[in-house]
Amino acid sequence: MTDEARVRRIGANEAGACVDALADVLVDCVEGGASVGFMWPLPRERALAFWRGVAEGVARGERVLLIAEDAHGRILGTVQMILSLPDNQPHRGDIAKMLVRREARRRGIAQQLMAAIDEEARRERRSVLVLDTVTGGDAERLYARAGWQRVGEVPRYALMPGGGFCSTTFFFKHL
Repeated sequence: MTDEARVRRIGANEAGACVDALADVLVDCVEGGASVGFMWPLPRERALAFWRGVAEGVARGERVLLIAEDAHGRILGTVQMILSLPDNQPHRGDIAKMLVRREARRRGIAQQLMAAIDEEARRERRSVLVLDTVTGGDAERLYARAGWQRVGEVPRYALMPGGGFCSTTFFFKHL
């Protein structure tokens, strides 16, 4: 039931105003074991600093930031597209930090976020998207169902939030 969430792009001013709520989403996901670049325990100030940096990147036009929110405006999930890439890759976007609160999962929110980021990529004239995810996780299955092509796997690529290595699978998508 995807009618529970509204997905939209937020600009620089609103991104700054959403830092606290986005930090809550990040902390929840990392606490739940998501390998998204942070270790557990994740200090709130570290999560806030990350999202402040994202907001600054949005303000500079280096990132696209989408949020999924419920009818009350509570942020349930988010995804980003990094636009600031080398000069020879103006057609590419890197998808990053696709996060959905644990309590809001299995409602189609991640699918909505991924469909919306495809549309934003088209608006930004990006025809090749890339991302990476923990091998064997729920997100890997989500991306495959959404038409992403698996490129390969790198064993021991990162650490899980509680420690221990995990493999990472890389995907691409042509729009």
